[in-house]
Formats: sequence, structure tokens, C-alpha cells
Amino acid sequence: MLQIIQKLAPVSSREWERAEHLFHFRSYEDDGIIFSADDKPEEIHFLTQGIGRYFYIDSEGREKNKSLVQAGGAFASISTLVSGEASHFYTQAITPCQTAAINYRSLIMLSDENKNWALFLRRIYENLALKKERREAAFLMLSARQRYECFLAEFGEESRLIPLRQVAMYLGITDVSLSRIRKEMALI
Repeated sequence: MLQIIQKLAPVSSREWERAEHLFHFRSYEDDGIIFSADDKPEEIHFLTQGIGRYFYIDSEGREKNKSLVQAGGAFASISTLVSGEASHFYTQAITPCQTAAINYRSLIMLSDENKNWALFLRRIYENLALKKERREAAFLMLSARQRYECFLAEFGEESRLIPLRQVAMYLGITDVSLSRIRKEMALI
């Protein structure tokens, strides 16, 4: 976990040792739910290993992927953490996952007491804003094939671990469209 933290802020080994007891390490099997819609998760779950997803289920029972997460990313419901609202979405492990979860209030306390933890928290929010901005731009400005190419660049070799159905949902296209794109790219 310290390696993930240090990618965002210069938290020292000593600072980590003082905070480590606030983190709870958990394992999830593939398809394991981390939290569900209508839950009020009070923790941020940092993904230390594996791939997961955020998703919605619409009124007709159809799933829609909001985001895919790889090691170094996190699962949280910002609306719950900030305003106490229930989560509107689900989070799930796609592959076996390991997380390090910390109560949001504890993370705020750390950030109030230590500038490196404050920088870590700020960079979490900055990265979230950047990810959302890029995803929005991709949907508005790129073709489905270009979005798939961006997905492959972002996930690299790990892209093979994600079921194509999940990839298609993430890209906002049908399974058939993804298959056609993969055929055009000579990937099948």
C-alpha cells in the first residue's frame, strides 16, 4: 500500500507506520461485491491488486459500467462520504482483488495532521477529476474504436483479464460492436 501512496505523495515509511493501523486489508473473489447501491460506505477502498468496476443497474435490470479500476485506483461513494447520501451504484471485483480500506474520517484526520497525507488526499481528488474529464471527452469526441484503443493503452496486458462484455459496457457499445471493432483491428 505504501508504494501506491508514494505514487501520489511523499508519505514516509514512518508516517505510514503511524497510519497503517487505520487500514483494513481485505480480499475479494472475482464477482465479489465491495459495496452496493443503497449502502452508505464510509470507507475508501484502495485497490492494491486486481481489477474491479463501478456499475449501475437500471430500472429494467440492465447493468451499465461507470468505471473500471485497476491496482492503484480506489472504490468510494463520494456522495456518501461528503453528504451522507446512499450510494447510487455498485462496486465489484472483476478479478480476485486485494484492497486496503480506510474510514474517510480517519483519512481526513490524517490529512489535517500531516501535510503529506493532505497532499495524498488532494491528489486522489485531482486524479478522480482528471479521470472523469478524460472519460467524458472520450464519449463526446472519440469513436467507439478510438475509445477501445484508449482502453487498451490504459489497461495494457491487464485488458485481457477483463471479460469483453464488461469492456463493451465500459465503452458504451454492444458486444457485437466490440466484436466488429476487434475483428477490424485483427485482434480476433
